[in-house]
Amino acid sequence: QAPQPSWPGIAANSRIVPRALQGSRHIAAMVIKTDLCAYTEYRIYPGRGKRFVAKDGKVSFFINSKADALFHQRIKPSKLRWTQAWRRMNKKGKVEEGGKKKTRKVQKFQKAIVGMSLEDIKKKKAQKPELRQQAKEQAAKEAKARQAQKAKAAPKGGAKAAPKPKAQKLPKGGAAGGGGGKKDFKAK
Repeated sequence: QAPQPSWPGIAANSRIVPRALQGSRHIAAMVIKTDLCAYTEYRIYPGRGKRFVAKDGKVSFFINSKADALFHQRIKPSKLRWTQAWRRMNKKGKVEEGGKKKTRKVQKFQKAIVGMSLEDIKKKKAQKPELRQQAKEQAAKEAKARQAQKAKAAPKGGAKAAPKPKAQKLPKGGAAGGGGGKKDFKAK
C-alpha cells in the first residue's frame, strides 16, 4: 500500500470520505451570497444585476435594466403588480407570520372611586341584582322628593319672577353647530 499524505488534523491511516457518503442525513449545501434588488426586492445571484451609485454615494443594486430604468423614471414599485412592494401592500402571498402581533387580553383592574372605597364597591357587586334595583329606585324617589321641596321653596322666597336670560349670540354662519354643515333647503 502506498502511504497517504497527511494533512493537519487527519491521521495518516484514515480514509477521506465525502460528506454525502458518510451516512449523515444532512447534506452540506453551498452557500451563495445573494443581494436584494433595490426596486423589485428579488434575489440577485452572483454575475447578475446592475449597480448604480448616486451622486450622494448611495449604492443601488438592480436585478436587470428594466428595474434600473423604472427606478430612474421615478415610478413607484408599489404601483407595479409584479414587484414585492405591491404584493406586500395588497397582502398577497405569504408575508412573515412573525410580523403579526398577538394582542394581549386586557386584565380588569378595579380602583376606588371618589365617593366609594374599594370594599364598598365589592360589597355592592356581591349584592343580588334585585336588591340593587330596589336601592336604585329608592335613591331616585329621594332625589325626586328633594327636587319637589326645592321647587316649593323657590317661589315663596322670591316675590319677583326670575329675569329672562339674554339670547346667546350665534356665530357667523347661523347655526350653533359652528357652521360648515349641510344646509337644509327644504325646511321652512
